[in-house]
Amino acid sequence: MEENLRLFDLALRQVDLYPNLAMFSHKVNGAWKNTSTVEFMEQVNALSKGMIELGVKPNDKVGLIADSSIEWHIVDFAIQQIGAVVVAIYPNISDSDYQFIFNDAEIKLCIVSTKSLYNRLVELTGSIYTLKYIFCIEQHEGLRNWKELDTVGQHIPDSTIHDLRNKIKHTDLATLIYTSGTTGKPKGVMLTHHNIISNVLAAREITPCKAYDRGLTFLPPCHAYERMVIYTYMYIGITVHIAESLDKIGQNITEVKPHIMTAVPRILEKVYEKIMKTGMELTGFKRKVFDWSVKVAEEYDPNPEKRSFGYNLKLKVAKSLVLDKWYQALGGHLLTVASGSASLQAKLARVFLAAGIPLYEGYGMTEASPLISVNHYIKGIRIGTVGLAVKYVEIKLADDGEILVKGPNVMQGYYKNKEETDKTIIDGWLHTGDIGVWEDEVFLKIIDRKKEMFKISGGKYVIPQPIEKKLLESNYIEQAMVIGDGQKFASAYIVPNYAHLQDWSKNEAPELKGLSKEKFLREPKIVRKINKEVQLANQHFGNWEQIKKPIILTNEFTIEEGELTPTLKMKRKVILEKYKKEFEELYHTAN
Repeated sequence: MEENLRLFDLALRQVDLYPNLAMFSHKVNGAWKNTSTVEFMEQVNALSKGMIELGVKPNDKVGLIADSSIEWHIVDFAIQQIGAVVVAIYPNISDSDYQFIFNDAEIKLCIVSTKSLYNRLVELTGSIYTLKYIFCIEQHEGLRNWKELDTVGQHIPDSTIHDLRNKIKHTDLATLIYTSGTTGKPKGVMLTHHNIISNVLAAREITPCKAYDRGLTFLPPCHAYERMVIYTYMYIGITVHIAESLDKIGQNITEVKPHIMTAVPRILEKVYEKIMKTGMELTGFKRKVFDWSVKVAEEYDPNPEKRSFGYNLKLKVAKSLVLDKWYQALGGHLLTVASGSASLQAKLARVFLAAGIPLYEGYGMTEASPLISVNHYIKGIRIGTVGLAVKYVEIKLADDGEILVKGPNVMQGYYKNKEETDKTIIDGWLHTGDIGVWEDEVFLKIIDRKKEMFKISGGKYVIPQPIEKKLLESNYIEQAMVIGDGQKFASAYIVPNYAHLQDWSKNEAPELKGLSKEKFLREPKIVRKINKEVQLANQHFGNWEQIKKPIILTNEFTIEEGELTPTLKMKRKVILEKYKKEFEELYHTAN
């Protein structure tokens, strides 16, 4: 392992190894604009000098709130190379989470991407105690622009940055990434340069790309997964093309023709839905050929030994008639599509792999920098698993099946939170909270979650307890259970407070008097009232946590029916099984 590499060294290393490389490419006025590593570092250095001038010292925490953009990476390296710590935050979290993170990390300076984020922070300054400076990347009148930093630091010599760089050790803290805690309070994951670099070197070993290849990024780089991947691109010497937006991914893929990109299952679901929609519009013989080809693809096994001669023949025909067009639609050059952050449907994996799209599912968590295991082209793929442990990482299963992880990628702990750290890292082993089994002895399969938090298919965590607690603050909601693991959005089973709703209806809907409980709870006025209560609770959460299309249940959860424990805790598995039909109808309709 390159022992002393620090994250910002990845850019300096590129200048030495690939002087002609376009480090980044992004759209400016509708055209792709390349930025060389030298140009990138000029901007990084200018920004670093401005921060030094404003008093940012080694180990100070600096906030960064922005979507995927070249500016995000400039700010990231500018903070790191002067020894300060990057606190990269999602742009769409709640105000209370911003307050907690800013105060916990004692952020003094923050750079945001948009006017709305700038204004949000300004409104919160009364309850954020250490924040002195806010700068905006977008240019707006009356807002302090980040380019001010370039100006104020102009007089600082390059040698100052050089001296600061030399004092930074690879074991120093590089970033704090706040993840949602089970109590609802975010926890600051402390990652050093070495934590993340060890993951970069492990990822490099299993990435079939070379210098000057093209990568496409569209996931937020504040997410540990995408961030580590982009550092890996830098290490290899891949030009990082930054997609314009989620809506324009299809167009950008066609333009860039990437060799590599990452995706979350929700994006892959959208691609699949689009393909199916196109197929449904076909008629006659063409439609029959399409349907047959999809059926062949759904039976695909990536293990050649498990495919019969007859199947291979059918696959060859299906590829030439239909499936090869899917690969071409994704630019025709892909060597790797890395899927992570949430569980991938087995059907989707089979169909894409059958079409020659090299889709590799992996597993990780922020606390592990984040990569733990992945399917890859060297050792083969097992659909339904998250692959093999990556280099330098050791995995073992506890007696209860919990996945435990050890390696140089494991975090230093949670910032200012020894209690949670001691619960999570025991004898050097990171306790993931996920339950796994081994397939073929080396392929890890996740079968359950020890903890109740789950991910929606876009890769974001949803923590049920604080949402349920907030829902229950309503006088009209008796019980609530948040659902949506692996789905597009979070929803909830809602058991209304029948008595309170009856009282409410005496004035607001007197015509409902005399209806049976079941009919009463199905009335549009009552459904609207419950939805309004849910929307009030939603205001306290990030948009991905918000409850959409709640399922209203007639009967309460009880101990007698086996839905509650004797201490009145919900038995989630039992409830999910009991109302499986309603769950499937909701998400099937949403598709």
